[in-house]
Amino acid sequence: MIENAGRDFLRDAALRLTSPNGSQRRGRGYKGGLGMRVVGIFAPLLAAMAGLVLSGHASGGAAQAQPMAAGSALFQQRCKACHEPAVERAPGLPELARRPKDDIVRALTSGVMAPMAAGLSDADKEAIAGYIVSTAAAATPKPPPGAGTEMPQIALKTGPIGKDPKCARVPPIRPQAGDWASMGVDERASRFQRNPGLAAADVPRLKLKWAFSMTGGGQPVVVGDWLFVTNRSGKFYALDARSGCVRWSVDDLVARTTPMIVRSKIAPSGWATFIGQSDRVVRAFDAQTGKELWRSPMLEDHKASLLTGTPVVAGDKLLVPISSIEEAAAMSKAYVCCTFRGSLAALDLATGRLLWKTHTISEPLRAHRESDGKTLTGPAGAAIWAAPSLDTKRGLVYVVTGDSYTDVDTIGADAVMAIEIATGKIRWQHQVTAKDNFVMGCGPISATGNCPTPLGPDFDFGATPVLMTLKGGKQVLVAGQKSGLVYGFDPDTGSLLWKTTVGSGSALGGVEWGIGADDARVYVPISDLGLVFAEMRGIKTPAPAKPGLYALDPANGAILWSAPAPKAPCHYASDGEKPSACARSLSAAPAVIPGAVFEGGLDGWLRAYDARTGKVIWEYSTTAQTYDTLNGIKGQPGGGIDGMGPTVAHGMVYVTSGHNGAARVGSNGVNVLLAFSPDGK
Repeated sequence: MIENAGRDFLRDAALRLTSPNGSQRRGRGYKGGLGMRVVGIFAPLLAAMAGLVLSGHASGGAAQAQPMAAGSALFQQRCKACHEPAVERAPGLPELARRPKDDIVRALTSGVMAPMAAGLSDADKEAIAGYIVSTAAAATPKPPPGAGTEMPQIALKTGPIGKDPKCARVPPIRPQAGDWASMGVDERASRFQRNPGLAAADVPRLKLKWAFSMTGGGQPVVVGDWLFVTNRSGKFYALDARSGCVRWSVDDLVARTTPMIVRSKIAPSGWATFIGQSDRVVRAFDAQTGKELWRSPMLEDHKASLLTGTPVVAGDKLLVPISSIEEAAAMSKAYVCCTFRGSLAALDLATGRLLWKTHTISEPLRAHRESDGKTLTGPAGAAIWAAPSLDTKRGLVYVVTGDSYTDVDTIGADAVMAIEIATGKIRWQHQVTAKDNFVMGCGPISATGNCPTPLGPDFDFGATPVLMTLKGGKQVLVAGQKSGLVYGFDPDTGSLLWKTTVGSGSALGGVEWGIGADDARVYVPISDLGLVFAEMRGIKTPAPAKPGLYALDPANGAILWSAPAPKAPCHYASDGEKPSACARSLSAAPAVIPGAVFEGGLDGWLRAYDARTGKVIWEYSTTAQTYDTLNGIKGQPGGGIDGMGPTVAHGMVYVTSGHNGAARVGSNGVNVLLAFSPDGK
């Protein structure tokens, strides 16, 4: 699911997957790799480090020089080509400089870039990070009126600069009707909050209540007056959902997924939470205290694998989707493509022990052709990017898969699957796009011997499927794809009931990260960002971009209404004095309440739509001002809204702005978590 437009700046990074003597390990035993949504989910880390990872061969003595000079030399040698000036969707040096030094070092040491940083000394990592952040003061331009620090600023009651505001008391977790305790709010992942504590009529009165700064934030979840949120700097916070003060934090996560909070006797408090890390390890914590309960073994030994979708509790099991970034590794001519296979792992909820693991590709791995002196293997791919959804009535878990990486096509790619929760047996699977064989670095300008022929469109599924019950009791499983198509499947057999073309589709969506549904409609955000980018540049496209929010009838897929995303002003902090090219694509997952749908855009606008008509009933630009945050950051800017989108619970709406997501649009290196309530009270 690698984003097409960003592949060139990753090419050199993938070269570090070769062994020190230039040879390459082969076959199933090879564990190397870098790969997709890379430009997507892990773009902030990957883009920051993509040019750095090659320095392992030549940097042995660099750290002996002055750290700043060493860092500058390494940056000029390995990073300048991609970051100064920045290639498309790679952050420029000013944007990189906004990121905390420790986050850059952590990305190389224990984060998603650790496999790519083999050969770098600790001193090299410190020197590179030090040089990048040192350029901030010298390179900070005076922002234009209405932008940057001269923008209107929302002042809130804050704590000491850069310090987490500690809560005076830590009450026990008390669940309430209207909790949003998981990514999809319920087991079917509908994202429909039935008891929001907020009527649709109250939505126009929403005002900002508080703001909290964090690096690369994720989707918050709420139980009672507790809010839980992770971020890519390795922090996991438990906050007071009303005030934003910190009840506890964990500082050593390796990237993150959205947490899930459940009642469980495995925790002394009776409440447990589970986090999937990019190092393929799941960790369980006591949700009341933040104390670790267990950590799983590494669930996949392929070094290009990682966890991106939220683990989901199903009775006494924890179901963990496994994805990969091997698509980008294949940019290197030295890389032997490809061996990764997506999978779903079931862990014992009490201990983290692996119970079963089901791969999305059932065909055996085989050699299929020679290229540049290498024997290429396949089939490979079919990563599971999104969280699964549950069907406890049928005893099933539903997953959707990404593209294939090789010429050896597989029916497991670009597919919807039903897997038995008890055994891991695949009950049924339905592939919607055959021969979507795709790796990065393939095209008219750059190509490697790993490129499939013909190259597929990169139409992964990245959005969790939603099980819906129609009038009369019949059920339909709805799934949205990056192609812009939305499908309805029979949950008993997997047969296709209907399909509807909503967006025009691109490697950046179509449907990117999620859909939502109430009892009457399916709500489908459309990104079409690849086409939006082209149209912004005056490039003729094969089909018009159709970014916006759409409502479908789940019984037959008919489009009930459409709300095209308006062209609206925005300012991305990373653009400095330059005007921002505001991407009006809707890539994030929506949040649904009775009568209204919340959806954020890559241009930083958060809007609420009338669920019956699609009319905008409230909107807020998260980039029109800066924020004094509760944790003492002055003038923190917002940015694009992406990923898992907003959360609604107990009369409040939460969203992270500045998301470093698949689009590489609107990211600023530091997110701000925004909390809204009627009249800001």
